Amino acid sequence: MEKLHSVLAGAAALSLAGSAAVAEPAIIYDVGGKFDKSFNESAWSGAEAWKEEAGGSYREIELQSEAQREQAIRRLAEAGNNPIVMPGFSFGTSLSTVAPEFPDTKFVIIDMVVDQPNVRSVLFKEHEGSYVVGVIAAMASESGTLGFVGGMDIPLIRKFACGYVQGVMATNPNARVIQNMTGTTGAAWNDPVKGAELTRAQIAEGADVVYHAAGGTGIGVLQAAADAGILGIGVDANQNYLQPGSVLTSMVKRVDSAVHAAFSDGPEMETGIVEISFAEGGIAYALDEHNAPLISDEIKAGADSAIEMILAGEIMVHNYFATDSCPDS
Repeated sequence: MEKLHSVLAGAAALSLAGSAAVAEPAIIYDVGGKFDKSFNESAWSGAEAWKEEAGGSYREIELQSEAQREQAIRRLAEAGNNPIVMPGFSFGTSLSTVAPEFPDTKFVIIDMVVDQPNVRSVLFKEHEGSYVVGVIAAMASESGTLGFVGGMDIPLIRKFACGYVQGVMATNPNARVIQNMTGTTGAAWNDPVKGAELTRAQIAEGADVVYHAAGGTGIGVLQAAADAGILGIGVDANQNYLQPGSVLTSMVKRVDSAVHAAFSDGPEMETGIVEISFAEGGIAYALDEHNAPLISDEIKAGADSAIEMILAGEIMVHNYFATDSCPDS
């Protein structure tokens, strides 16, 4: 976390303990709830880590509907909370409206760029992390058929899928990747039943490894994979523990560190666009006691080599955002 925090933290020298006037930070969780065991929960973990370390307190709001976004941001800004963190691209439009109204308040949005002088936009190179778990998936697969289940059908999730497919095909050019999206609205992030249905359909077509980028929906993906005796791959948080021995790995995105850094920096934080990946420790594949028996020395070497080559510029992972297309799909 220290390496990533140094990249994100522009004004950490102004310590919270050094000024009693520092405002209380706040976080607004995206639709799906803070205990989704994925993206939101990782954000909550970062807030809680800051709370424990700093001995401070923070406000939080859990959205119940899309219509509450702008109201929630404005309410916290009017109350003097600073900074206000929003994990999720869907806050983009609302934040673009509210941020100019509160020029003295700092805002942080994760997974979206909002071009305002008081906004820090944190982006992750999910396509590179997805490439590496694609390498792992292809090396672990026996059938040569793999699956991907996305949440809401948006460019961000296509970015995950595109990197994954590229990693799979670079490892096994004869492989096949079946792709499904859960839906086109915010409800797609919290539908584990649909996630399980899509996974079972992919298994019926021969998939023996399925990667999800679907928030709470992914709980159903991992459950269905475990029930069928195949392997799942988690996302955002380390989800290996959810189905020990059945989750091949997780593509970890350190949303927790982004939140922790924002709360630590406080109202004097530096703003602008920050993009992070393996070099900063913001992206990783999870290896722990729950999946160690599944990751052979050969697979680990393949994954680590891919990371080294990405960092060296020897592997260029296609970014869906750049072209709205995925050449390997």
